[in-house]
Amino acid sequence: MIFERVKSKGLSHISYFLGSDGAGVVIDPRRDCQVYLDLAQRHELEIQYIFETHRNEDYVLGSVELGHFTGAKIYHGPGLPFKYGETLKDGQVFRFGTLRLTALHTPGHTDESMCYVLSDLTAGEEPVMVFSGDTLFVSDVGRIDLYGPQEASRLAGSLYDSIFHKLLPLGDAVILCPGHGAGSVCGGAISKREQSTLGLERLQNPTLQRTKRADFIRFKLDEQHEHPPYFRKMEKYNLEGPPLLTCLPNPPPLSPEAFKRQMELGAIVVDTRPPPAFGGAHIKHSYSVWLDGLPAFAGWILPYDKPILLILDDQSHLEQAVRYLIRLGFDDVSGYLRGGLEAWYNAALPMDHLGLLTVHELKQRLDRGDNLVVLDVRGADEWAEGHLEGALHIYVGHLATRVSEIPPDCPVAVICNVGHRASLGASILRQAGYSEVYTVLGSVTAWKNAGYTLVR
Repeated sequence: MIFERVKSKGLSHISYFLGSDGAGVVIDPRRDCQVYLDLAQRHELEIQYIFETHRNEDYVLGSVELGHFTGAKIYHGPGLPFKYGETLKDGQVFRFGTLRLTALHTPGHTDESMCYVLSDLTAGEEPVMVFSGDTLFVSDVGRIDLYGPQEASRLAGSLYDSIFHKLLPLGDAVILCPGHGAGSVCGGAISKREQSTLGLERLQNPTLQRTKRADFIRFKLDEQHEHPPYFRKMEKYNLEGPPLLTCLPNPPPLSPEAFKRQMELGAIVVDTRPPPAFGGAHIKHSYSVWLDGLPAFAGWILPYDKPILLILDDQSHLEQAVRYLIRLGFDDVSGYLRGGLEAWYNAALPMDHLGLLTVHELKQRLDRGDNLVVLDVRGADEWAEGHLEGALHIYVGHLATRVSEIPPDCPVAVICNVGHRASLGASILRQAGYSEVYTVLGSVTAWKNAGYTLVR
């Protein structure tokens, strides 16, 4: 038996590659699918089947892309009018080599959600692993709010039934293989530990301690999850099939003059350098999204109908930035600034900058009563755990549509957990015309380490 876990950094997406006796299977492939072709070549396997656990909302599935290269059959759950692949039946069985994969219909996260139970027939008929998609995670379960509040209670009940009546009865020894790890937007409390069994989850997973159906439903209904606008695009792509890439895009290096011309034609500039560098100097009207923040925040701020231009801290970051963007369906990356920001200011082109505050400087200004708005752009759960007294709270993903709530005639100090989202928030405010905006370096983490108080 061949088993490989493929983790996609940033999205915390986990896909799986299985093989036996020359036959291979991929579960929930990512769009930049060369990794599975390389695994098939290394293990001398032919990829025969591609299985989806559900129509994902947070990334573009790579099933169509991988199917294009391999001719493998694609399967997904019932209930949606998919325009590619084939629909599974509950209990449908697939054999490849000495392995058996059984499809289980497990609605709850979504109505078409599927899990896949693996048996190694060389050892026996008993299940060995279950690939649970977004139904069950390590220390968490899938969210149930994607259809809106009117459907949440029904989905929570379905999720309970799927977990307690279909998954847990498979046996405590069965290895759990979820679709996401810690940091995914598809769960609120996924553990950083990626190894578990159904038995461990039955004993340790906080949500599964709600063994009564009504308690489980109430607990799930009390959760709060953000709903990025790009989810709608992902749902469309993963229902109809996204455009084929065939290879990873290779955006060209652009001179400052060519870069400027693209901006004048409507391209959006994303500066992936760290917040202190962005604050010190940046191109006016650019967004500050640090490199590893692209998977989480590009979908909140970037439109799908305009080209994207990149500012990189190092040219070697280009491939990673492109991978992050195409996994969210942002295929039109028109280029990056050759020579970085230094080339821009050497060409005497217009610059902008943000103020930078340490937590000590912020504390001094607040203590002396300066006319200063502290804007906290963290999530609701983080805010509830403790925030600066008197701060205004707007999650960074909603900031562009709620800037009118911020007084326009006084300085704004933007704060988050360590300063990365604060820099993004500050860049949004600058684009909205706020003249005196500061990023608080270290933000709440530094504030606590300095011994300053928070309120709840």
